[in-house]
Amino acid sequence: MEADDLLAVLTIPPARSLDARDNRRCARAVTSPAVRSVIRRSAFAIVVMLVTTLLIGPRGARAASVNLLNNGDFTHGSGSSCDGWRVDAWVLAPTATEFTWIRPVGKEPGELEIDTRHDNDARWEQTVALDPGWYYFSVEARTEKILPFFIGATISVLEDSIMSADLKRTNGWTRLGFYLRVGPKGGDVDVALRIGGFMNLNRGKAFFRHASVVQVSGPPPGEQHVFDLEQIRKDEVVGPIGQTWSLVAAFIVFILIALFGWTLFSENRP
Repeated sequence: MEADDLLAVLTIPPARSLDARDNRRCARAVTSPAVRSVIRRSAFAIVVMLVTTLLIGPRGARAASVNLLNNGDFTHGSGSSCDGWRVDAWVLAPTATEFTWIRPVGKEPGELEIDTRHDNDARWEQTVALDPGWYYFSVEARTEKILPFFIGATISVLEDSIMSADLKRTNGWTRLGFYLRVGPKGGDVDVALRIGGFMNLNRGKAFFRHASVVQVSGPPPGEQHVFDLEQIRKDEVVGPIGQTWSLVAAFIVFILIALFGWTLFSENRP
């Protein structure tokens, strides 16, 4: 039988050379329909695994490192404007802050410059739509003569102090970054390359290059600059804290003030 032939082939002692009878058994075993079917299925499974590894694996690895910023390397622009980026500031007077796009030259990458001569919260910014998950925001920055008293140069999100560590005074190129979790509904955020902050106006020069927003599995252990966008937005819409009786009392006080004002107005009318 075919199964017996296959078993005979597999149990041939390695020390004995094959004779003609053994060769015929091997031929019958290999050419039997059952063995050929097993070989075909195994070969097909191997091919499928190889194709899956070659096509899906590298694509998934690339997707995880895609920069979600538009023109994050500052390659494209015109004049002092950088494609995909806009400028904004607390003080928008032309004499307060100068924004400059430095085009790439040779091997030198493009840069964005902020030169604020008066205390200001000045930034290059861009809106990014994010799916649920963890993200790492980062940029390389260097600074010149930024005052040490308030927030210096950062990469940030314009929402509730979401920002990296800041650079003050004069510094060479330094990587700045932070991690942000986005909840199940996703969200749009305004990414800012910035000098100063809300109620933290500052002055000096900052240069930025190689800005990126990439999706990651999560922050490393011990990372300090970690934020949860979903929780921050929930905290922003929480109603007033207090008991029901305090709200009723406040409403009564408002009514009494209104009645008192109406009475005074009525008495003073001619």
